[in-house]
Amino acid sequence: MTSLGLFALVIGLASVFALLNDRLLRLPMTIGILLLSLLASGALLLAEAVLPWSAMGQARAILAQVDLPHTLLDGALAFLLFAGAQAVDMRELWGQRFSVLALAVLGTLLAVVLFAGGMWGVFSLLGLPISFAWCAVLGAILAPTDPVSVVGMLRRLGLPAPLQALFAGESLFNDGVGVVIFTVALGVAMHGGSASVAGLALPFGWEVGGGLLLGLLGGGLAVAGLRAARDAHVEVLISLALATGVYSLSAALGMSGPVAVVAAGLLMGTPMAHTALTPHGRTELPGFWGMVDEVLNALLFVVIGFQVLALSFHLSFLAAAAVAVPLSVLVRGASVLLATLPVYLSGRESPAVLAVLTWGGLRGGISLALALSLPAGPERDLLLCVSYSVVVFTILVQGLTMQPLVQRFYPVSQTGTEEG
Repeated sequence: MTSLGLFALVIGLASVFALLNDRLLRLPMTIGILLLSLLASGALLLAEAVLPWSAMGQARAILAQVDLPHTLLDGALAFLLFAGAQAVDMRELWGQRFSVLALAVLGTLLAVVLFAGGMWGVFSLLGLPISFAWCAVLGAILAPTDPVSVVGMLRRLGLPAPLQALFAGESLFNDGVGVVIFTVALGVAMHGGSASVAGLALPFGWEVGGGLLLGLLGGGLAVAGLRAARDAHVEVLISLALATGVYSLSAALGMSGPVAVVAAGLLMGTPMAHTALTPHGRTELPGFWGMVDEVLNALLFVVIGFQVLALSFHLSFLAAAAVAVPLSVLVRGASVLLATLPVYLSGRESPAVLAVLTWGGLRGGISLALALSLPAGPERDLLLCVSYSVVVFTILVQGLTMQPLVQRFYPVSQTGTEEG
């Protein structure tokens, strides 16, 4: 199948599922698309069990051609993160900068360690020979909250502005930290040895710090270009060049592409960049990136739904996944609490914030892409099954129940528009 044919198939499925959701389910669009994709995948699996046909082989071949790790981590993520970062209120984010930093760095590290320790015990009880290093890989896969899922969720919740900025800031930055830990843990798991604090500090500083500086530098050059532009279409082209340029360059230099593109997107959302735009560009640019965000979200959630066809189903795998789901929620709550403990001790936060941050810690395409990028081996099938179960649970169950939770703690909040 050609690249155009593959794109046509995925966007066609996304359109059909979006229409069915709009007419029948009336769920937030991406969640409805994911649910319908899962139902379609289940129907294919059922048909394979009772009918002598080869459609499943064709479906898996198409799924392999999509190549989610490459498509997301080396392509769509640049646009999705850039679009999400532009929508963040920079004044509120700056006010929450210490909490965002604590959650994105310390919270992610704590989540990796706590989840790895818990799952190592679970795997041992189930008789699954998985080393602690591979459990750390699993922890790095599932520790970061997914910015695509979280930012989409924030659109339809009436959270207070400071909490929205905290949510969005953490989710936009912690995936870069998670990817660094994932890379180090995977190297240890595959080749043995151990990772020291010094060994982690160097790649972390280069990838995250370098990506941050590169994103800010690229954003500054783009703002200078915007000041010279006199046409909204030129301004859109500059923003596209910024998103793709900083992401690609940072990857070529061994820096974090996600951190770089988030930094560039945040700079583009500042009043300085806003005043550099033409009056037409101030409406054209957000509209363009909003459309890109909605289309890519729809395509991504179709692919996530059909990834169930790539799983291996064993009773011990399913038992591990059943324990991993509640454990991921408990670990999320513990990591949020421990990372922000000084803030809580100062009395500036409330248990409501802890509850909302814990239950709203959605995982998504980034976690699944990391799991699918694992090398072939006995550990891959197990870790992929556990990761997929946690991702689907957080999106469907936690994502759909966030609104009543928010309304319970923040009854004056008004529900926003549905997620696109």
